[in-house]
Amino acid sequence: MSEGPYIAVTGAGDATGEIYERARVVGRLVAERNGVIVCGGLGGVMEAAARGATGAGGTAIGILPDEDRGRANPYLSYSVATGMGQARNLAVVCSADAVIAVGGGYGTLSEIGLARKVGRPVVTLGSWEIGERHVIAVSSPEEAVEVTFDVCGSGDPQEL
Repeated sequence: MSEGPYIAVTGAGDATGEIYERARVVGRLVAERNGVIVCGGLGGVMEAAARGATGAGGTAIGILPDEDRGRANPYLSYSVATGMGQARNLAVVCSADAVIAVGGGYGTLSEIGLARKVGRPVVTLGSWEIGERHVIAVSSPEEAVEVTFDVCGSGDPQEL
C-alpha cells in the first residue's frame, strides 16, 4: 500500500462538540485514503484528527510547540518536539501537501496564512473564510477531504 499525501489538519486546541467530531471524521477519511495526518500534536482539533486517523489504521504526526513530548495527545503515531512555540505552525504546514482548517482562532488563521505563503492549498471547514482566491470553503468533512485530495492530485499543489 503506497503512502498518500500529507494533510495538515489545523484548528482550536480546545475544540469540543461538533468541531471536534468534524475533525475526527476528517482524520478518519484521510486515513481511509492512505493519507497521513500532520497536526500540532495537542488537544482539540489536533487530537480529534489524530484520533480519527489512527482509529482507522492510519498515521498521525504531531509537531509539538515545546520540548516535552509527554504533552502530545495519545492518538499520535509520532510526535516531534520542537521547542519553537507558535512558530511550529510553519513546520506543520510545510510538512503537509495541503491544509484543512476546521474551526479555529488566530493560531489557525496564522497557519492558513503561512500555508498560502509557502504555496500550500487550504480548505476551510467552519473556519476562516478569507475569499475564494485564497481558500476553498466547504460544508462537510467528506467534501473537505474530497476537495483536498483532488487538489493534491492535480499535480500543482498551489492550484486552488
